[in-house]
Amino acid sequence: MSFHYFAGHAYRALTARKDGPSLYDVCDPVLAGPVTGDPHLAKFYKTALGNPALRMLLNRAGLPELRDEARLGRLREALRRAREDQEPDWAAVGAPVADLVDSIDLDHPRPPKIAFNRDAPALSVIDSVIRDCAHHLLRSYRESGFLPTYAAFNLIGDPDFRGRELIMALTGLNARGYKNSSLLFNLARVFIARSSARGIIHPPWKGIAEPMWEPVQIRHRSAYYDAFFIEALLSYVETGLASPADAAAAKGAIDDMVDFCINISREEVKAQDGRRFDVITALAPAPHPRFSRFFAQIKQDLGFGVYVPDCDTTACSFSAATQAGSRDPILDQPLLDFYEGYQVRAGTNEPRVTVPLNDNIDYEGGVATWIDNVKGERPYGNDLDPTLNLDILEVSFRNLARWKVLETPARLATVHRIIAFQKRLAESGAFANPRSHIYYLPELYSAYFGRCYAAYLALPLAAQQAIDPNGAFDLIRTRVLSYVQGEMLAGEINVFDAALALIALGHLGADVRTFAPALNCIVTELGEGGRRGPFRAYEWNKMKTPTRILVGGPEVTSAFVLMGLALARKAMTGRM
Repeated sequence: MSFHYFAGHAYRALTARKDGPSLYDVCDPVLAGPVTGDPHLAKFYKTALGNPALRMLLNRAGLPELRDEARLGRLREALRRAREDQEPDWAAVGAPVADLVDSIDLDHPRPPKIAFNRDAPALSVIDSVIRDCAHHLLRSYRESGFLPTYAAFNLIGDPDFRGRELIMALTGLNARGYKNSSLLFNLARVFIARSSARGIIHPPWKGIAEPMWEPVQIRHRSAYYDAFFIEALLSYVETGLASPADAAAAKGAIDDMVDFCINISREEVKAQDGRRFDVITALAPAPHPRFSRFFAQIKQDLGFGVYVPDCDTTACSFSAATQAGSRDPILDQPLLDFYEGYQVRAGTNEPRVTVPLNDNIDYEGGVATWIDNVKGERPYGNDLDPTLNLDILEVSFRNLARWKVLETPARLATVHRIIAFQKRLAESGAFANPRSHIYYLPELYSAYFGRCYAAYLALPLAAQQAIDPNGAFDLIRTRVLSYVQGEMLAGEINVFDAALALIALGHLGADVRTFAPALNCIVTELGEGGRRGPFRAYEWNKMKTPTRILVGGPEVTSAFVLMGLALARKAMTGRM
């Protein structure tokens, strides 16, 4: 977006006619004065929503329905109850905010259909972009001592998060600070979405994955991110394009990131049957996440004081370490024994999913996200994401012999039930619905299915037959390819969309002629990242609570472009 675009929207926001009480007219009488009751609610309000820049932007954003004194009074009373009650009735507290959230008009991107150049770029051009991305990663690692990723708040929230989902979050999350932040962020998003400030906080973009153009981005490190950076550098070395110096630098970075994933980020927990397992936490203890002192305090103030391990970070870290050739004893643990305790069985442990934001899908056979730490803390309640379950399958295939999956009926049954969960998603078409996903986009699900499918195809035929006797993977492959080729690549895309498409197409054995739209998008947009890298930062994954939090970064884009181009190159040169 141009300077004129933002200047115009800022002018309209600052000069708009105020049509009812603003966010600050609602909240200041309750939260801006002397603190009583729960101190976090007022602290969050002053830190996140009461900052001068946002206050100036939203000062004239009023809601006409709040001119009704009775309705305004109910809203303020809900805030008082959230602040004062020792055990608030969160459904009642959230009700007046939920009503307002339902007045927001938001939708997912719908890229226009366009005609693509069907001639693929020359292999030499593809090789050049691969080297650019790899050099960006190696340079960034050399300068920072790690590969950074960034988080950015989009205050307008997620299109699938409505009033109903707010009540789900307030009643299903455990940590009070997280409930507080969810309540106030959702109140604020109403004033943003229904005012001229919307154009500044939520400008339009090209493609599907959202660019991260918010001015405040929180740099940090996580084992989950390192796992994919490992895969990207491994794919670079595998292309044969790396010089001896680059190959050595990549190996050094990979070794360090493997250590970060399975040692520094290791945490012991209890399985549901009482056994002890070592799993991987998404945020290792300080100073390892590399937050600045300022953002470390902000993280605490926003209600993210306790961060627990999760099933996805554990699966991806184990997979990356396995691919890198690690022999650490942690990898000998049969993770499927642990995941079985978090696998949903209809009618028995369904309440394990306490925040069912994607209850349009059938959870039977899926594994929930968050792992109780050794103290039994569960700040985020629990949810269930389809893409996470692909990662569990992928790491299980890579460790099939080590974990004796085929020889252990309970482990094989766990795999079968996850595959059945994925098959239902494909048969119904739900995988292509953004609402079905908690932390990802359907486009990323498609790429991650390709990754999972490739690990499946690498198994002996007898093992493939034992794992998938009913041909579920072929069915899912057909549906995913149809989505990527017939929907995703039929419309306008950006670089991150293109990278995800190539990863899906490459792993799923698509005709190389279908690669052209994605390849041309990447080559055309090379340099869009300016001084920060070859490409811009885009949405890799997200959180829907307490508001829409995007995670990605220029390094992330380079990593996924590198992986997508490496796969395309392999197919185009007949090396698949």
